[in-house]
Amino acid sequence: MGLKPAAAILGLVSLCAAVLLPSCGAPMAPPISEISPVEATRSVLQTRVGPTGTTGPIYCRNIPLCGSEILPDFYRARDFRPAWIYDGLALTEASSYLDALRLVSEDGLDPDNYHLEAIESLLSEITEDLETKPRKARPEALVDLELLLTDSFLLCGSQLVHGQLDPETFQSEWFIKGRIEDLAAVLEKGLTDQDIPGALDSLRPNHAVYRGLIKAFRATQTVAAAGGWPEFPPGPKLERSDVDPRVKALRTGLEARGDIALSESFGQDFFDAELEEGVKSFQRRHGLQPDGIVGPATEAALNVPAEVRLTQILANLERWRWITQDLGDKFILINIADFRVGVFEGVREVLSMPAIVGSAYRRTPEFSGKMTYIEINPTWTVPPKLAREDILPKVREDPDYLKERGIRVFHGWSEDAPEIDTEAVDWSQVEAEAEAFMFRQDPGPRNSLGRIKFMFPNKFDVYLHDTPDRGLFAQAGRDLSSGCIRLEQPLELAEYILRDDPVWSREKILAALEDTTTRVITLRNPIGVHLLYWTAWLTDDERVQFREDIYKRDAALSEALRQHALPSAGSPGLPGPDAADINMDKVRLGIDPHAPGPQGNRRPIEVLKLEARDPDVDGLPAKVQAVLGDARPVGPQVGIGPGRPVAGDDMEGPGGANLPGEHMK
Repeated sequence: MGLKPAAAILGLVSLCAAVLLPSCGAPMAPPISEISPVEATRSVLQTRVGPTGTTGPIYCRNIPLCGSEILPDFYRARDFRPAWIYDGLALTEASSYLDALRLVSEDGLDPDNYHLEAIESLLSEITEDLETKPRKARPEALVDLELLLTDSFLLCGSQLVHGQLDPETFQSEWFIKGRIEDLAAVLEKGLTDQDIPGALDSLRPNHAVYRGLIKAFRATQTVAAAGGWPEFPPGPKLERSDVDPRVKALRTGLEARGDIALSESFGQDFFDAELEEGVKSFQRRHGLQPDGIVGPATEAALNVPAEVRLTQILANLERWRWITQDLGDKFILINIADFRVGVFEGVREVLSMPAIVGSAYRRTPEFSGKMTYIEINPTWTVPPKLAREDILPKVREDPDYLKERGIRVFHGWSEDAPEIDTEAVDWSQVEAEAEAFMFRQDPGPRNSLGRIKFMFPNKFDVYLHDTPDRGLFAQAGRDLSSGCIRLEQPLELAEYILRDDPVWSREKILAALEDTTTRVITLRNPIGVHLLYWTAWLTDDERVQFREDIYKRDAALSEALRQHALPSAGSPGLPGPDAADINMDKVRLGIDPHAPGPQGNRRPIEVLKLEARDPDVDGLPAKVQAVLGDARPVGPQVGIGPGRPVAGDDMEGPGGANLPGEHMK
């Protein structure tokens, strides 16, 4: 039944009034174009992010944001108040951030991986709008800029804190804890202080080595851009007093590197004393024997291109981003690649000495520990595999071998295992039962561990110790041990560590060393020990140091970084897949730099791992061989599995000579 005309008209009027007129006490919100830029941005931002419980990726102009999981919480905590947009629309924070973002190229990071191009385009678009309509930028464009800036800061900040790659995904010898930073809090502080560049810079590692590497990268990049260092022609060795046409090229190359002052002296073909000092300077900076003679190793180092050195610096920058900021107020720092042990009080090195580290076959792992005790006049228990494969053959050849080296044999591995008469044993018949015997070397001058060892308990059974073979420290390359660190100056280290203990003066330590009694000294103040690996750094005199990549770790890392930089399928300009999402998840940021979106299927990263089966580098891609240069090959590893560090007592034989075999727990 239809309505009467009057009733129909009245109902229509009532409906229109309900729709068009504001309700009492709740004024109608003005159109978004009439409210302030901040409120307009806030309204669109709230719609874009969605209410609590909303999940899924957030996009800006078809760009999936890496922080799709943290951005909602970040903005909900701010009640959707924009972080970068102010009513005046000066956008000064955005501009200052972009200036800081471009500088991360000196950290070895690519600013384009953090939305640089998209942000620049948006800023240009918004600026053009403001020129025609002051204070009238489109809210949608402002929200895009807002989200991209925040996402850029969080992603770049995360990779400054944790690195671009997760070391645990491709380097099995890495056992160093990383840093933890509240990136959202850092961003908030930067916004509050109006110092976004300072906030981003605060996320860089504060290690002096890292800051020096940035300078080294900048200087080497300048050299590479100018065409690199002069080439040095191959030929026979050169030394002082030689006359050779290649001397001129040698002098030019050393002048270009700053190892020798510019000279206008006559007789450019003559190898004089000044040039010899320049060669020694170059050799010292590259970890070569500083004899002033240009032999094959020095010639090879002279011909490493600046581009390869840049790659080496980039690998070391990445590695230092993996390391915790807090190494301790006082700590021992071992650079495995430099064969050196240093003791630090803050940033000041108070003691430094040469060291011997694990060979390529028995690599020293990277980890941190806490030194808790020192053992004076230690015994050395021979690992079973070493006893079977090395000691027994020597005993068969020389019946006096064990006696001459102070090695006793026990039947069993318990503390009360009975000692056996070695002359009563037919050693030719014990191979199958070798592990039933424990071989132990007594304390004394012949002991493979020397007279003192420094213990920081760890699962690898790696420690620092003395050695009776002092002559090995004269070698430039000292990757000779079975994983443990041999010290040139163990007494000086012991004296420093025990300096706060009045019981143990230098005289008391010397007296204890002269006695053959084994003593364990518990440290009153345990000290941190960090075993690290870096092959490039800047010294206090602003000179760049390079070392050989003895374990091929730079090569693997450089290849992984190269693949990380490759554009993924279907999305030119976007970085390839990496482990940054793993790194970020560790600090519960929830950032996924590979959020699903229109970028297509990503190619899985092919991280190069130099396995134990690689006896040399001949089978590696040319690009990797170029990075390896003349580095020594990693040979087969006996019984320890591909790429794994070894564990157990150091397996140096009597006199400190390296013995084949295996670390055993």
